[in-house]
Amino acid sequence: MNENLSRRKLITRGIAVAAGVSGLGVAARLADKYGLIPPDGRGPYGPGTALTYAADRLLTRHKLAREFPRNKISKTPFANGKPPETDAFKRLQAGGFTDWRLKVDGLVANPGSFSISDLRSLPLSSQITQVICEEGWSYIAEWIGTPLSSVLLAAGMLPQAKFVVYFSIERAEWWDSLDLADALHPQTLLAYGFNGGDLPVGFGGPLRMRVPRQLAYKSVKYINHLTVTNTLEPFGKGLGSASPEGGYSWHAGI
Repeated sequence: MNENLSRRKLITRGIAVAAGVSGLGVAARLADKYGLIPPDGRGPYGPGTALTYAADRLLTRHKLAREFPRNKISKTPFANGKPPETDAFKRLQAGGFTDWRLKVDGLVANPGSFSISDLRSLPLSSQITQVICEEGWSYIAEWIGTPLSSVLLAAGMLPQAKFVVYFSIERAEWWDSLDLADALHPQTLLAYGFNGGDLPVGFGGPLRMRVPRQLAYKSVKYINHLTVTNTLEPFGKGLGSASPEGGYSWHAGI
């Protein structure tokens, strides 16, 4: 048996046994020992949140989201929400988004920015996956883009990196973050295409994060900034994203 796999199994069993025999608090302390506490895992619901995150990371770290055949693409996908109403966004839209830039900074050797054209020159990936919202709606669509890992590689992510924080052009309201397990996962995309064409504005065009292993709110629309970091404490209230500040979990694994 692989040594790492054996160690992972022992940790998993230890957390599971602790949860069953001694309660969530003990399991959470064990998860903490192995660095498996999410940024929102310290509050009143912390033990349960920590246990869920720890189990997910130990058991499904490399699992793929389900992909569907093309004939399962939804006829009428639901474009939730409204596009940004700022003058800056409207100017970019009027120009066909040729001036849209994705800024990348933080723990990278080569901070800078990418145009949509630059992103199209990076490795291409597509997937037909289901968007699942906690509000109860869902749809299946084809997403086309470049893996987030390709951008991080091009930017020269440094070894001390632990998280990637991503911001919408609606920065104050919409931002989120991923640990490296999801940031480097092959299905996590910076999507610029949708169902064979460009990504429509209603679905997050020109650029959207697509995280198919988590609920829809992790797939933030209108992405224009990535920051690579080793701590989430300086961002917002230090809970990892705007979502837990509103009562949702930072990790929203499906």
